[in-house]
Amino acid sequence: MSQGTLYTISAPSGAGKTSLVKALVENTENIQVSVSHTTRLPRSGEKDGVNYHFVTEAEFMQNLANNLFLEHAKVFNHYYGTSQSWLMEQLNAGIDVVLEIDWQGAQKVRQLKQDTIGIFILPPSRAILEKRLRERDTDNDQVIAQRLHGAAVEMSHYTEFDYLVINDDFSQALRDLQHIVYSQRLRQPVQALRFKNLLKLMVNC
Repeated sequence: MSQGTLYTISAPSGAGKTSLVKALVENTENIQVSVSHTTRLPRSGEKDGVNYHFVTEAEFMQNLANNLFLEHAKVFNHYYGTSQSWLMEQLNAGIDVVLEIDWQGAQKVRQLKQDTIGIFILPPSRAILEKRLRERDTDNDQVIAQRLHGAAVEMSHYTEFDYLVINDDFSQALRDLQHIVYSQRLRQPVQALRFKNLLKLMVNC
């Protein structure tokens, strides 16, 4: 069985990352999104264990002290972390895993697992990004201004990723993500392991 591929997908708030990742997992076989631990409160419609593992700050710090996270970060005054044991179980079973993560977390993951594939999602323009944030109708003007400032900082790190996807047309952006996943599955080392017996028969005279 070939090893699954780990993907980090990063984007500024409002770029559509969560919706794209959800559609990618629903429409692509053998791939799932990692459910991170977070200390922030659930948003409307979010479920514990589905969107995130919602924990208290004390619980998060205890898990951190026990070295249970592959990576962790503090974003907008809330902590986020990725379970290391769960992640490796999925990859060892040949399942691709997506981490929805900020650029700092993506850096840490790449340092710990160098074969990670990084994807950065960009909005088609700053104006559309602001429009999407306002249409959420969940943040006041001050928070939106903070998110736009944070977005500019985050987008400046696009050069650290392997792929760029522009989320202008949702369907096209989803196809782009699927093409990235499919192309990684066709890489020679992955195919060589998957078809080891066939290749042995082919090349042995």
